[in-house]
Amino acid sequence: MSETTFSKTLRSKRLLQGFFLASAVFSMALVQASDEHRYTVTITNLTHGQTFTPIMVASHKHNTKLFKLGQPASQELTAVAESGNTQPLSERLLNSGMAHDVASTGELLGPGESVSVNVKTTKHFRHISVVSMLIPTNDAFIAVNGIRVPKRHRMRTIMSPAYDAGTEMNDELCANIPGPYCGGAALSPEDGEGYVHIHPGIHGVADLRPAQFDWRNPVAKITIKRMR
Repeated sequence: MSETTFSKTLRSKRLLQGFFLASAVFSMALVQASDEHRYTVTITNLTHGQTFTPIMVASHKHNTKLFKLGQPASQELTAVAESGNTQPLSERLLNSGMAHDVASTGELLGPGESVSVNVKTTKHFRHISVVSMLIPTNDAFIAVNGIRVPKRHRMRTIMSPAYDAGTEMNDELCANIPGPYCGGAALSPEDGEGYVHIHPGIHGVADLRPAQFDWRNPVAKITIKRMR
């Protein structure tokens, strides 16, 4: 075989290899795309005086939990419950491979208001979690803690109580509470109860009036519905 013929044969093999590789990648992309489904998650604020910070919605694996009642809150959950900052939790879920998709409403949700956000799922990421801080509070939050999405076009509704991250004392001092009403510090050096539990509500021990800011559970209604 001449050198010219050998070079042409080698180029042809490389072109074929490139073609098969591109075809394989394209086929994998088609499989992944066909496996994806979109869900609309709608959150309604049921309180008369609390506001929800921008709400994070994530699709993830079945064994992923944002917290466990009676156990200490993670640093990422602490950032949500004390400051409304969902970015550290979003990054941990995505960077660890536990989440397929993470979205945020991007704005405050006032009493009686509703907001919807869309997330994508796959057969390995069929569970959804939701989290947001209540303001003005020290470390209260709403949550859906990993629930399987409904099949086909059915809808699933979850009622969320107010949880307490247990990372900050409920002193109800505006100096320790962020947001438009108090304008205080986002994170507090104080230690709380040390574990996640159901929040006891607002008792008027300092700057917050129960008549204005207290609640009765549930505080949020979350509906999950598959898009057509």
